[in-house]
Parts: sequence; C-alpha cells; structure tokens
Amino acid sequence: MFGLLIRLIKDKHLQCIRLFVLILITSLLMGCLSQSSSDRPFRIKNLAKSDVDLVADAHVEITTELLKELTTKLYHRNPRELSKAPAGTTIEMRLQQIFDSPRQLSHSEVYYRYGVDAIPLAFDETFQGDRVFAFMIGVAGMIHASYEYRDEFFMLNDLNQQRLYNSARNIEIIVWRLSNRKDSRGQLFLLSNGVTDRGVQNLSFERLFGKLIAHQDMMARIVSDKNNRSINKVVISVATATLFPI
Repeated sequence: MFGLLIRLIKDKHLQCIRLFVLILITSLLMGCLSQSSSDRPFRIKNLAKSDVDLVADAHVEITTELLKELTTKLYHRNPRELSKAPAGTTIEMRLQQIFDSPRQLSHSEVYYRYGVDAIPLAFDETFQGDRVFAFMIGVAGMIHASYEYRDEFFMLNDLNQQRLYNSARNIEIIVWRLSNRKDSRGQLFLLSNGVTDRGVQNLSFERLFGKLIAHQDMMARIVSDKNNRSINKVVISVATATLFPI
C-alpha cells in the first residue's frame, strides 16, 4: 500500500513537470504571436531562414517599394508614355505587370526583353512604345536578377555578391543616361529631375536612385562577408560605360 502511494506521488510529480513545460512552451509561442503591430509577426517559415536570409527579404521589400515609387513618378513626369500603352492601361496596371508575384519575365511590348537587355529600348529613337515601361522592366528586372529572381530567401538559397555590386554600378550608368540621353531633336527621352516654376531644383529622382544604389551596395557587402569572397570593384566612366551583365 505504501509503495503504491509513492508511485502515485511520483506520477503526480511527473505530470506537474509536463504541465509546467507545456505552459512554458505555450507562453513563448504566444509571446511571439502577440508582438505589437509595428513588429513583424512570427512566422513558422522564418525558422528555415538565416539572419542573412531575413536581411535579404527586407532589402527586396524595400527596393521593390522604391522601384514602385520611381515607376509612379516617371509616369507622372512623362504622361505621354502611358498613352502609348494598350488602351485602358493605368499606372496601377503597369505596377502589377512589372512587380506582380511571381514576376512576369516576358512582355511583347518590349520585344520579350527583360532586365539589362530592356533598358536600351528607353533610349532608342526607333522605339515607339512606352519608354517608362521599357525603362522600369529593365531597372526592376535587373535588380530582380541580382537577387537570383527570388522575392524570398531560405537557408539553401545563395546570392552572388558580384551581381549585387554590378547592379549598383549599372544604376549609376542608368542615372547618367536618364539625365543626358537625347533624341535627334535635342529632347530628353524621359524627363526626371528638373526645376520647378519657382526655380527650385527637384532632385527626388536622384534621391530614389541613391537609395537603390546604397541598398544594392550594402547587400553586396553583407553577402561578401557571409561567403568570405571579395568583390571585384571597378572604376567606371558613366558617360561611356556599358551596362554590366547580371
């Protein structure tokens, strides 16, 4: 009888331990799930991500928002270009075409070009289509390619630091072309920075491009440190340099 009582006490003790562990695990999970609205919600799939993966996710998210803002501003600055699109096309429709997930990599309007290959169309006088669309399919596609055509990263996904670095240098070249390339009439192919009616210089486009360059350079450095591989840095003349393949 005494032995049976001891076993019951031990069983009760084991149950208490199990209950305590269960309560502890539940509390930890609830703590993750009950973060404030300003924090990122806990997601189970994040357990399959390294710190660099999470940083890459954040960079893709931020650069995509910057590119969307750039697309919208270019259409507002160059309204004639949207009129060259198929009837009924809106800026919102263009944003969806360029940034929809999964990304569409082939568009008949730009002769099925994507990324670096599409950018020259925006500065080609024989091109009769929507130059803003060609330009953004090129720039957004190039950055998309530098992230290995991914919008989200996990532990088994690799990034190439050189592609990220080269994309930043390409943006520098593209900014020069946007501000300097003109047609046979001496008119810029696309308007960007300018001077307001009050004589104030508008540099909002330049700031957007500067942020994109900074994000690509920072991500290139992070990946370089992670892979323990150096970046082949180059000095370029933006006026004469050709775009680097990505």
